[in-house]
Amino acid sequence: MTRTPSVRPFYRPMRPRSRNEPNRAATPLELFFDLCFVVAVAQAAGSLHHDVSEGHLVHALTSYLMVFFAIWWSWMNFTWFASAYDTDDDVYRITTLVQIAGALIIAAGVPRAFSDGDFSVITYGYVVMRLAAVVHWSRAAGGDPVHRPAATRYAIGVTVVQLGWLLRLALPQEWGTASFLVLALADLLVPAVAERPGMTPWHPGHITERYGLFTLIVLGDVVLATSVAIQTGVDAGDRQLWTLAAAATVIVFALWWLYFDRPIEAPDQLPYSLVWGYGHYLVFAAVAAVGAGLGVAVDHERHLAHISSTTAGYALAVPVAVFLLTIWVLHVRRQQHGAVVVAFPVVALLALLTPLGPAPVYAVALLLVALVALTVLLRRRDVLPAPAVPGVGSG
Repeated sequence: MTRTPSVRPFYRPMRPRSRNEPNRAATPLELFFDLCFVVAVAQAAGSLHHDVSEGHLVHALTSYLMVFFAIWWSWMNFTWFASAYDTDDDVYRITTLVQIAGALIIAAGVPRAFSDGDFSVITYGYVVMRLAAVVHWSRAAGGDPVHRPAATRYAIGVTVVQLGWLLRLALPQEWGTASFLVLALADLLVPAVAERPGMTPWHPGHITERYGLFTLIVLGDVVLATSVAIQTGVDAGDRQLWTLAAAATVIVFALWWLYFDRPIEAPDQLPYSLVWGYGHYLVFAAVAAVGAGLGVAVDHERHLAHISSTTAGYALAVPVAVFLLTIWVLHVRRQQHGAVVVAFPVVALLALLTPLGPAPVYAVALLLVALVALTVLLRRRDVLPAPAVPGVGSG
């Protein structure tokens, strides 16, 4: 007897998912969502790379942090919502595809934001994404009476803040940074306020998987950006870039190892989940900036960068240090003990000193290899059985 496959409906009431649902994994729609976001990440990292190489350091950093906030916050809000309410009906899919279209609009606006300080296109894309999220939350409010107060607060809060982002476009340009900070803070406060009546039923294990997958995607973007930069140099006849390519590869491998060294403790309670979720802004932004920093290193090696060797070194050292300190706060301090807890901030500090030496990229690679080796040795010591003591346990 053959079993008739279930048919996905056009619309179904949006019921909450169980926080204890077994074998919860990322869906094809979530993976597609992530892959479309990598376009925006690549645009932001590429623009950061070129601005730093040209010596526009303050402008590069300010623009990058603002652009990356729009990318990260839109991704994060969909991720947590989908963990709680993914119904996979046609209306849900169409609404999510609208959010993806907003991400592509954001990506299209990144070059203009960096070159002209014009954030209008990014704002339009961001508002498209966030208003589509309001549709999601409105459906959740209608289908989940238990969490209706939280879903309603989300829908109202997101809508009000989006009006603020649109009004920001009419402000004088000199108010740009200050108004961004105010509205970004307002966006960050919406989940903290909305979740107070009772947390929405997001799945802790699913959330950690989703964050891990996005970390992998951003790391892949770093590999691609570095590879393209080195390929350009090799095609121009600069064979010395092979050793730089090897060091860059080691750095990317080490970042992956350190993030995924041990199973990640899933966030559960509201205060820690906010810290953990918000803290990954620095993880994702730092990883993408590592790709930009490696691109700057290639430009400096080819004498194309209009900055000193020290500045080029800091373009890599700073994001590496931020990455190490952030995962130290979010993961290492909570899950590990002993020397490795001290090693992360120490290596971060040493990484910040590498630009003062002659070969910062290679020095950062060696530091990260040493840190990986330490984590391996300490983990092996933790899992090895204790040596037998003569006379103990004998009859």
